[in-house]
Amino acid sequence: MKRIISMLLTLVMLLALVGCGSGSGQSGSTTGGSDAGQSQDTGSGDAAQPEADGEGAGEYHIGIITGTVSQSEDDLRGAEAIQAKYGEDVVKLATYPDNFTEELETTIQTIVNMSDDPLMKAIIVNQSVPGTAEAFTQIKERRPDILCIAGEAHEDLPVVGASADLVCNNDFVSRGYLIIRTAHELGCDTFVHISFPRHMSYETMSRRVAVMEEACKEFGMTFVQETAPDPTTDVGVTGAQAYVLEKAPEWISKYGQNSAYFCTNDAHTAPLLQRLLELGGYFIEADLPSPLMGYPNALGDLDLTAEAGDFDAILAKVEQAVVDAGGDGRFGTWAYSYGYCLSAGLAQHAINVIEGKAEITNMDDVAAALQEFSPKAAWNGSGYTNADTGVKEDNVFLIYQDTYIMGNPGRFMGATDVEVPEKYYTVS
Repeated sequence: MKRIISMLLTLVMLLALVGCGSGSGQSGSTTGGSDAGQSQDTGSGDAAQPEADGEGAGEYHIGIITGTVSQSEDDLRGAEAIQAKYGEDVVKLATYPDNFTEELETTIQTIVNMSDDPLMKAIIVNQSVPGTAEAFTQIKERRPDILCIAGEAHEDLPVVGASADLVCNNDFVSRGYLIIRTAHELGCDTFVHISFPRHMSYETMSRRVAVMEEACKEFGMTFVQETAPDPTTDVGVTGAQAYVLEKAPEWISKYGQNSAYFCTNDAHTAPLLQRLLELGGYFIEADLPSPLMGYPNALGDLDLTAEAGDFDAILAKVEQAVVDAGGDGRFGTWAYSYGYCLSAGLAQHAINVIEGKAEITNMDDVAAALQEFSPKAAWNGSGYTNADTGVKEDNVFLIYQDTYIMGNPGRFMGATDVEVPEKYYTVS
């Protein structure tokens, strides 16, 4: 029945296009650009064909699926930003469940449902939680013309890369080394890593923690692992945050004022920052860094309404509040939210590809799209290499932004200019 309805809708849309004289005179939902750029099957009932010179404006939609405000607010805000830029008639948004590990089928169906739209040309998932690879496989079977892009994949990168056209993750190898190096430069003697078994089962996080431990040896620092509850379990976000609030004073007392802390889960970040501001200790940057990641809540629900969407203004206000709270030189971030930049940047990259202005797996094109949303910060990155097989994935990129330490004045640490020793790329 759904197939019949879909076919009828497609016929109606085609008749409407003919009746309106679609072709060189058709105005798309965005300004300029073509609906081409890929030598893929365009599928039946899709957007109008571009002009031969590539300057026609073909009508198309892109879909972005993110977590909710409670789990990954920055990811959602980035999606909303690109929707505001191009309009709700072009950019379609959806969110997957907070408890995505228990609602796998719902997560998969939420992603797949985007492909029901006959004008859909690209689907971006950020963060790409478990189920994304299967959803992309199903989409490619029914609509091979749709670009499937994964941001911050939680599944093994080769698995996601097999069904996605492009995968972009934070550079867990380089950052594993650079975060420790920065902590050492700031005078830290101990590094405390906080996580839980589900996250440690991910290759990206298990390899990063191995690199961190090895880097601590190089810089003569003590490496410690602590455990906190998984917010996707029955304890929920509230219970996980309460645990960190209760345990952090014990950790700080045990490991001292020159200890630096890192947690792998967004929900743990605000309570950890709150205690570090109160009791001492260092925080180099979040798992998915942003001046919005944990800081506003840790600083007493800092009101950033007037600064919304302006990361230069957001960073300035957060930085001043951190300094006022006694955190000068002890707290870091990326100047521009990783989650925000990834949602908005990957969507912009998809649009550039659809309009024939970029190539899907060109790293320079990806970086240029990200730079639109982070004009003052440097980025670096490389292709992903499987540590076990040595195989380099052509469509999987690892990226990172320079670390910014807040203070009076604050400063970029030059992390993107540091050459990471080659040995760390085989640590696992």
